[in-house]
Amino acid sequence: MASQGAGGLKHTRHGWKGKSRHLATVWEQGEEMPEQAILIVDNDPIIRDCLRDFLTEEGYSTRGAESIKQTLVELEERDYAVVVTEINLPDGDGLQLLDMIRQNYPQTVIVVITGYGTIESAVRAIKSGAYDYLTKPINDDEMRMVLERAMKQQKLMSENIHLRSQLERRYSMERILSHDYKMSRIFELLEAVADTRTTVLMTGPSGTGKTMLARAIHQRSGRRKNAFVEVSCGALPETLLESELFGHVKGSFTGAVANKKGKFLAADGGTIFLDEISNASAALQVKLLRVLEDRQFEPVGSNKTIAVDVRVILATNKDLDEEVKQGRFREDLYYRINVVTVNLPPLRERVGDVGLLAGHFLRVYSSQHNKKKMGITVEALGCLERYHWPGNIRELENVIERAVLLGKNSFITVDDLPVSLTEGQPRQWLEYKQVSLKSAMVEPEKDIIREALEAHQWNRQETAKALQINRTTLFKKMKRYGLYAEAERLGLL
Repeated sequence: MASQGAGGLKHTRHGWKGKSRHLATVWEQGEEMPEQAILIVDNDPIIRDCLRDFLTEEGYSTRGAESIKQTLVELEERDYAVVVTEINLPDGDGLQLLDMIRQNYPQTVIVVITGYGTIESAVRAIKSGAYDYLTKPINDDEMRMVLERAMKQQKLMSENIHLRSQLERRYSMERILSHDYKMSRIFELLEAVADTRTTVLMTGPSGTGKTMLARAIHQRSGRRKNAFVEVSCGALPETLLESELFGHVKGSFTGAVANKKGKFLAADGGTIFLDEISNASAALQVKLLRVLEDRQFEPVGSNKTIAVDVRVILATNKDLDEEVKQGRFREDLYYRINVVTVNLPPLRERVGDVGLLAGHFLRVYSSQHNKKKMGITVEALGCLERYHWPGNIRELENVIERAVLLGKNSFITVDDLPVSLTEGQPRQWLEYKQVSLKSAMVEPEKDIIREALEAHQWNRQETAKALQINRTTLFKKMKRYGLYAEAERLGLL
């Protein structure tokens, strides 16, 4: 039975008819492909062309292919939001094409159409990765509705892939900034053990980046697609910590009104990060020892043993050796978790990283708060480098964010820093030391150029413009001060 849709195409049992091909697609005009791009795959040129005309009128950009081979060429050359494909193709089964698209182009949504539809073929198509299945003749409204849903699905898939990619970049080793040789050795160690099941213990003062390193280990392991679960053992009362980690059954204690799944079970197949592990009670330490040795536990109030496949990373800001001597931490648990130990140095022992990290935080918060900040003055940077940083990297980050928000100039100055940081420090840190003015200005000039480069993502044209010098002068100074070689080594150019 024929139907007349809003698109003006008359539908028959053979497909779309009645419109001549007079609409050129965006790509045929040589323009950039828009986001809502659809590839029509059908060996019948009449159906293929009529479908393209109809979808073009609906606001989509379309191209056509008549075979699996041609389809793969199109997918290699362009990104498509949706592929609308016939099952019966001249050079193979359309279901084979579905498998190829699903494996190699996961962001593309597939809609199947066929003139020989059966329940069995529909089920096979959906199992092979098709989002929806339509049989000919197809109603305008039906096709329109399916494509609207398919576009929403594609947008959701793209956002998920983008967010996962951002997460991987954010917590990759390359994103953890340091010039310090001690940190370089730590990165090498973590790189070596990341894709193993080995327990890692991280020690060091609060704010040195233990959580970020734990996430980086997880992201570089084969467990990256599974959960990363973080538990702060110091943030929970002792009475609740065991339940939080291992779960409980209904009625096991006052307030247990329902069964609860613990963090270890939530991390099954992934990684669990236990921060401030030194705060665990003696009873909980016994249970942790068993989990680490056998990967088994019982929820609170239950006799049922649960087995998990989980990678354990632990952290503490206390000296566990001393805790063991004082009888506050089990010796057998300490030796069990002390397989690979990473000692993170405080920021005061990484003075060379202060400027690097400050520049990074300046870029982050200038962008986040829409503030135009060129960099940090030499005098302000001197204050930052001489400060003892009891709160370590976390404190430095807070100081820079505050300066970005409250600073009135394009550069962060000493006046933009907290009084507690600058108190007792000399305001004028450049002193005459029996050297020429030219020699004395080398380091300050180098620091200013580096900060300007970092503020403009190492774009030489923008940096030269900001410093009010030409690009040739900037290039020569970068060469002279070793900044060009540094940028090449870090992959910034």
